Amino acid sequence: MRIGISANALKLSGGLERYAMDLVRGLARGRTDGAKPAFFARKIDKSLPESRLIDAHRIKVSFLPGKLRDAYFSWALKRARKKARVDVLIGCNRVEGSEIAICGGTHIGFLRATGRREKRSDTRQIALERRQYAQAKVIVAHSDMMRDELRTLYGIDSSKIRVLYPPVDGARFSPVAQDTRAKLREQYGFKKDEIVLLFPSSSHQRKGLPLIEQALAGLPVVIAVAGRAPEQVAPNVRYIGYAKNIEDAYRAADFTILASSYEPFGLVGIESVMCGTPVIFPACIGCNDAIADEAKHVFKSGNADDLRRVVSEAIDSRRAINGNAVRYDTSVDTHVDALMKLADEISAAR
Repeated sequence: MRIGISANALKLSGGLERYAMDLVRGLARGRTDGAKPAFFARKIDKSLPESRLIDAHRIKVSFLPGKLRDAYFSWALKRARKKARVDVLIGCNRVEGSEIAICGGTHIGFLRATGRREKRSDTRQIALERRQYAQAKVIVAHSDMMRDELRTLYGIDSSKIRVLYPPVDGARFSPVAQDTRAKLREQYGFKKDEIVLLFPSSSHQRKGLPLIEQALAGLPVVIAVAGRAPEQVAPNVRYIGYAKNIEDAYRAADFTILASSYEPFGLVGIESVMCGTPVIFPACIGCNDAIADEAKHVFKSGNADDLRRVVSEAIDSRRAINGNAVRYDTSVDTHVDALMKLADEISAAR
């Protein structure tokens, strides 16, 4: 059985691009009978070791206007997968014809949560999503929240949906000893008596930085921004730069905080908890269901007063967690095994 993976790119990134790379590494560990999976993408970083684990098929779209690229990629993929003799395609982006469609977020859900008006380009993306979900044999939802959106917003029957939380590297994201944590705090310039709330983000408006700044004004906390530099730095905000080793930033902080308007899963939450750092999250973040109660502090989405209350209570009740507060097996191998079982069932049903 020849497995194919479709993604926007093979490169170091977040979201579904990172997830696609996890699949490549998992499949390389003996799950495809020695055959490299066919990988279809707009961009492929050949400097990455993962590029040597795939049969790369680049589909060029740069000659087209941005709004037409998704549709063209989906159209060109049909011919490319046929030429590559792919039996089961795992679609990690919006494409028609993927037997296993990965749902890490829905466009209708995003528009609804952010209150953004639907444009013509949005209508095209939603139409492509609907075709992908209609044609797929199985849709893998990365959270219970995504399963609910598929059912209520897209009319997908529950029997077609499987909830599989995304994998996280347990070797990379793990707790450290207190003396190591103290050294990391010094490295980032955090004082011993400071209460540090890590805000990892490259999209500050969507991740809720303005709400956090407003809600926590005057509280004795440091909001440590890791990622893109804020355009304006409020008195309670400290920019710590782009954290290449984000796991160390988690370990150095007292809490990780987000106030996103839409977060289909939120790997940040799982990574933080696995490093022993509890999270302060709005109720709308998908990974909340996968985190034990003692490791999360949840506030009403978009509510500054409730955020301030929850942060104050979290500070008063601070306690260490051991990194075992995740409610599922986060290993890449377990996740890939589950996908391959679905692929075997699809192949056998033909």
